[in-house]
Amino acid sequence: MSEEEKKVQGEEAVPLSAADELPLEAAGEQSDKQAEGVVTAEDGAAAEAVAPQPKKGFWGKVDNWFGITKSGSNYKTEIVAGITTFMAMVYILMVNAGMFENVIGGENPYGAAYIATSVGAIVGTFLMAFLARMPLAQASGMGINAFIVFTLLNGTGLTYANSMVFVLIDGVIFLILTLTGLRRKIFEAIPAGVRHAIPVGIGLFIAFIGLQQAGVIVNEETTLTTFVSFNLLNNPEFVTYSAGTVGGILPAIVALIGVVIIAVLSKKNVKGAILWGLLGSAVLYYVFAGIAVGAGSQGAIDMFNNVSMSNPLSAFEAWGKDSVGVVFYEGFNFDQYLSTGTNNAGSLAVVLITSALSLCMIDMFDTIGTLYGACSKGNLLDKDGTPIRMEKMMLSDAIATCTGAIAGTSTVTTFVESSSGVVAGGRTGFTSFITGVCFIVAMFLSPIAQLIPRSATATALIWVGVLMMSSVTKVDWNDASEAIVAFMTFITMLLGYSISKGIGMGIITYIVIQICTGKIKKISIPTWIIGIVFLATFLLS
Repeated sequence: MSEEEKKVQGEEAVPLSAADELPLEAAGEQSDKQAEGVVTAEDGAAAEAVAPQPKKGFWGKVDNWFGITKSGSNYKTEIVAGITTFMAMVYILMVNAGMFENVIGGENPYGAAYIATSVGAIVGTFLMAFLARMPLAQASGMGINAFIVFTLLNGTGLTYANSMVFVLIDGVIFLILTLTGLRRKIFEAIPAGVRHAIPVGIGLFIAFIGLQQAGVIVNEETTLTTFVSFNLLNNPEFVTYSAGTVGGILPAIVALIGVVIIAVLSKKNVKGAILWGLLGSAVLYYVFAGIAVGAGSQGAIDMFNNVSMSNPLSAFEAWGKDSVGVVFYEGFNFDQYLSTGTNNAGSLAVVLITSALSLCMIDMFDTIGTLYGACSKGNLLDKDGTPIRMEKMMLSDAIATCTGAIAGTSTVTTFVESSSGVVAGGRTGFTSFITGVCFIVAMFLSPIAQLIPRSATATALIWVGVLMMSSVTKVDWNDASEAIVAFMTFITMLLGYSISKGIGMGIITYIVIQICTGKIKKISIPTWIIGIVFLATFLLS
C-alpha cells in the first residue's frame, strides 16, 4: 500500500511531503505540477490551506495523537460516537453479572461479577483506544460467557476459579497466535460450514437460555421442555414471587414485551435499543409487582420489603475478595472436579484441551467477523478489504482477554455493537476512550443494576440471539455437504446444550463427508488435528 493510500485509510504513516496531507485528488494535482516544475505560490498557499494544521495546547496534542482532525472527524462527533457505543453495549454489564452471580459465590456475587465485567470492558476498550487507536470497544463476549457458565461449569465439577484458568489460557494462546501471525491461518483451516454455523448456533443457544430464564420455556416431564401456559384462570402462579424474582406467567409476559420494545426501537433506529428495552422491561416488572401488591399478594409485598440499595463500594469489596486474582490463588486447584463422579486426570486433560480450543475458535470468529463488519461501516479498510491496524486490534483483544481473566470475567472481545459508534461518525481511538470513561462511571451503578430482574435481562439474551441468526444466510444450502455440516453444528449446540460439542460435531461431520465423497485431500492438517481432539472428547467424556 502506498503512503497516500495509507493516509486516506487512516494509517499511521509519516508523510513524505506536503502532498501527503492533501486529499487524494489535490495531492495528485500538486505532484503533477511539481513534476512539471510549475508549482506556483498560489498552489503552495492552497496546499497549506487544505492541509490539516498541527494543533497546539493540550487538546491540540490529543487531537494530533489520535488523528481526529486528520481523519475528518472532530471532538463533538467522537464524543457522541463514544456515548452511542456505550449505550449500545452497556447491557453486557447487567447480563454478564446475572449469568455469573450463580457460580461465583460469596456474599455479593452479582456485585463481584458486575465489577469484573466493568474492569474487563474498561481495559479492553482503552487498549483499543491507545494501542490500536480505533473506534471500537471491548467487553465480555456474549456466547463465550454462555459457554463458560452453561457448558464448562454446568454439572462438570469445575469451579468459577477453574473457568478463569481456561480464559487465561485462551488469552495466552491468542497472544501467541497473534504475534506469530498464525491466527488467520487457523481461522482459514475451519470449514466454511462450521464458521458460518457457529454464530447461528450460539445465537440459538443464547436465545434459548433467555427464554428459559424468563419462564417462556419451562420444564416438562414428557417432552423435557414446553411453552409456558398463559391460562390466567388455571395458573395460580401468575403473581408468585420468590427470591426477588417474579414467578409464574409474569416474567414471561415481561420478557416478551421487552423483546417487542427492542424490535420496535431497532426498527426506528433508536440508539441503545437493547438497553432501553431492558430498562423498559424492568419498569414493567415493578409495575406488575405493584399491581400484585394491590391485589393482596403477600409474595409481592415481601419482595418489595426486601428491595434495598446497597453501598456501591460493597461491589468493589466483593470483587476484591471473590473475583480479582482468583485465577491464580484458586484457579489451578482442580480437587473439586477430580472428586466428582468418574472424573480423573485424563478427563481433565480432555476438558482442558477441548474447552480452550472451543474458546479460541469462538473468540476468533467473533473478533475477526466483528472487526471486518464494524470497520466496513466506517471505511476503515485498506485497498485489500482488510481492516486497518488489524494486528494491533487483535493484539488488543488478546491482551484484554488475559487481563479479563485476572479481573475475574469471561473472554473479552470486540463488540459488534461498536459499529453503532462508527456509524455515528467515530473514526479514531478517542471514540473508544469516551466509551471507556462511560464504563468507569457505570462501575459505581451496580446497586441500581442489581435491581433489574432476570426477566428483563433475558430480553437482551433473546435479542442478541436474533441478531446472530443473520449468519445463517452465509451457508450455501444448495451444497448438501456444507448444509449438513452447518446444520449439525448449530442443532447440536442448541439441543445438546453445549457450544463446544456443536463445534466438534460440525468438524467431525465435515471430515466424514470429505472422506466419503473422495475429497480427503481437501482436509487440511489443522482440521485433522482439531477433529481428532474433538473425537477424543466424545469418546472419553
